[in-house]
Amino acid sequence: MTSPLLKRPGAVAAEPPDADIAAHYGEPAQEQRALDRSCGWVDRSNRGVVRVSGPDRLGWLHSLTSQFLDGIAPGTATEALVMDSKGHIKHHLSLVDDGTAVWAHVEPGTAEELARFLDSMRFMLRVEVEDLGSTRGVVTLAGPDREARLADVAGLVEDVPVRRATDEIDLFVPVERLVEVTDALTEAGARPAGLWAYEARRIAAHRPRLGFDSDHRAIPHEMGWVGSAVHLEKGCYPGQETVARVHNLGRPPRRLVMLHLDGTAERLPERGAALELDGRAVGVVGSSARHHELGPIALGLVKRTVPVDADLTVDGIAAAQEVIVSPDTGANAKIELRRRPN
Repeated sequence: MTSPLLKRPGAVAAEPPDADIAAHYGEPAQEQRALDRSCGWVDRSNRGVVRVSGPDRLGWLHSLTSQFLDGIAPGTATEALVMDSKGHIKHHLSLVDDGTAVWAHVEPGTAEELARFLDSMRFMLRVEVEDLGSTRGVVTLAGPDREARLADVAGLVEDVPVRRATDEIDLFVPVERLVEVTDALTEAGARPAGLWAYEARRIAAHRPRLGFDSDHRAIPHEMGWVGSAVHLEKGCYPGQETVARVHNLGRPPRRLVMLHLDGTAERLPERGAALELDGRAVGVVGSSARHHELGPIALGLVKRTVPVDADLTVDGIAAAQEVIVSPDTGANAKIELRRRPN
């Protein structure tokens, strides 16, 4: 679905898979500043939306995902992963329970697959799974004034599910009301901000995006999702064996880094381009953006053994590392071997 907000003055479409929403509305640097210093709203209506209702929903999702969801309080925003049996990440869910149903948004084009998987796992439980990607669109409010701007339009969104994360608010808005709600937010003082601004902020916050900063082999420890999206003190779920093995005994083969790129190159690297150390490929670059304060930045996956102070290059651009996932991640179990007495 192409967002109706692409018809706003100055809107420029983003690149696939985000081509249905705006990259910016004519002033990307100012849009970034609004997200950091006051308040902006971001059209993320291309995100997939899945709703799970029914009295058994929390315990059921608890058993299928990496997050502790059984008995979670209404309004609690969290993240969860769906993995295969080998611990490879299939879906990253940003979710909230509203007391009646769990609302989750996922990467564009993946909601149908997620809903199909969940539906296949219902068995005799009292749950209903709905793919609402064509009827609900995510609008994200960010910035220190976000709660005030939401309060300004409270009467208009009182029936809209709200997910309050640490530094932003997601609204699951009916598609036919996207224009009405965002116009009201704009009138209240929230600035329209495109995906370029949001992505620069996300990268600077060290938050990876599934499929952009990961590949089909990615496991949670590599991506820094242990803690935020993976609960280490819960029962069995698909992929738990890999998570427990790495956490207790091993090290992840790769680690997520933020890259500070040489701004004199006047270009950003292509996603998937090789990260090199002394002419040898040691990883790949993922998302990249121009940050209004930090300059050009990116996320990348590198081999765990790459020294943290090594200067890398990507597509001929110098790249300095900022550690996100430590090379020492994992191997937390202390095993002492004792000799048998003679």
